[in-house]
Amino acid sequence: MIAAKKRNLQSVLITIAILLLVNLVGNSFFHRFDLTKDHRYTLSQTSLNIIKQVKEPLSIKIYMEGDLPAEFKRLQQETRELLEEFQAYNSNIIFEFVNPLENEDESMDNIKSLYMKGLTPVNITVDDKGKQSQAMVFPWAIAVYHNKEVNIPLLKNIMGASTTEKVIGSVQHLEYSIADALNKITKEKQKKIAVIKGNGEIQDVSIAKFLLQIRESYHIGPFTLDSVAKSPVPSLEALKKYDLAIIAKPTETFTDAEKQVLDQFIINGGKTIWLIDQVTVEMDSLYNDAGATLAFPRDLNLNDMFFKYGIRINPDIVKDEQGSPIKLATGEQGSATQYQAFNWKFAPLVYPESQHPIVKNLGGIKFDFANPIDTLKNGIKKTVLLQSSKYSKKVGTPAEINLNIVTEETSPNHYINTGNIPMAVLLEGNFRSVFQNRVLAFNQKNFEATGKACKMIVISDGDIIKNQLDKNFAPVELGFDQRSGNLYDNKDFLLNCVNYLLDDTGLINIRSKDLDLPLLDKEKVYENYTLTQVITIGLPILILAIFGVVFSFLRKRKYSK
Repeated sequence: MIAAKKRNLQSVLITIAILLLVNLVGNSFFHRFDLTKDHRYTLSQTSLNIIKQVKEPLSIKIYMEGDLPAEFKRLQQETRELLEEFQAYNSNIIFEFVNPLENEDESMDNIKSLYMKGLTPVNITVDDKGKQSQAMVFPWAIAVYHNKEVNIPLLKNIMGASTTEKVIGSVQHLEYSIADALNKITKEKQKKIAVIKGNGEIQDVSIAKFLLQIRESYHIGPFTLDSVAKSPVPSLEALKKYDLAIIAKPTETFTDAEKQVLDQFIINGGKTIWLIDQVTVEMDSLYNDAGATLAFPRDLNLNDMFFKYGIRINPDIVKDEQGSPIKLATGEQGSATQYQAFNWKFAPLVYPESQHPIVKNLGGIKFDFANPIDTLKNGIKKTVLLQSSKYSKKVGTPAEINLNIVTEETSPNHYINTGNIPMAVLLEGNFRSVFQNRVLAFNQKNFEATGKACKMIVISDGDIIKNQLDKNFAPVELGFDQRSGNLYDNKDFLLNCVNYLLDDTGLINIRSKDLDLPLLDKEKVYENYTLTQVITIGLPILILAIFGVVFSFLRKRKYSK
């Protein structure tokens, strides 16, 4: 008896010692196991590095709580689980889910407050067994750190997609959205962006929404090339202090001295985004009595630079059967005037096919009078980011552009081997100066003929960055077309371009993560609603009852002997 007690005591002491040892080891070594097939809860190294930057409490408030539609419950759950992963690696990250519509007396004030912060709700139609109802959801979160605040969009806009498809796309981007927000709010601005002026570029009010967005992460400053004429060397040295230059739809010719400044900026490692129109034509000029305008080539004196870097922008216009909608007046003028939507073929609607992180999983991107880009062999790596559909072709200029084209009848035979025209290209490599073996426009002691490793993005449409203005001449959201009411993904595309060119952390690469989200087919569920209830509710109860009866029978049989 005494020996048995000793053995029991030894077993207890050994168990306690093992538990203490496991606990000590567990405190020393931290690891989380992700058993999902697509590793959706395994944070990237980039996210982990960003999490380490959070040294003090960082609070995140998510406005998705309460009675949500089924799709948004999935988004809510995925958001919660991902934030739990962030919190597991850094306890300074605190989050809570709130319902802005919970209290009817305060809901209107909450909605107005969220609107003022730029958090717009989503109104969706909920279909429950044939009964439709409207629901308002705020798929947003707000992160606060050191009195700084940043909005986190949780639902990605995908034009023409169903709510389920939008949720799937949003879950794909959750880690990127949250990590990007944490990086903005915890990291001091370091990179500088120069918005080039002096050659008839787009006015600030027409790119205000883009500038406001990138201002959250980078320093922005206008840089006028007018000073190049009098003091080219100081102008170049000043430009070298910037990390990225944006040249947005210039309309006036560049001098050789201005080209040398931009060229040497690139050769010394400066990143650039070129938004170039090689044809002069504007949509507003079509709204006249004739409904027509003339499109003619524009000479910016940049062709030799682009040729040296490995591309050529042709002075043609891309005409695409996959165009954007345009509303035109039909019928008699006056009270009988009606507006009808037509397909405008000179405004290609591009759905990215490339798997590059800049454009992966983006929705439709709208162009206006875009030009074709040719890629040339010169040792520079070129990636076509955006291209027209296979039912597109080039229209040479000068040419008359007429609104009557909306009634034109075409067939696939008109587009044999003419489509898939590049309109946005990423170039990466060691560029060679356009002034190599040429007379310099101004004396430069430290002239470099071959550059450092660098990147640039060339987009053959300046209007892609323009936001429209409302009746009060205030800028509306970039990508929103007031004529059709559609919201395109122009803003996300351009922000991704900037982030890719300036991102040293690899944050943009998180967008390449692919997740496999199994979702119920609602149509099949509705068709087999009773059977579905029996399988999901009745069958587990039946199995449990059978198990209980069998267990009771075996127990009675065992102890009745």
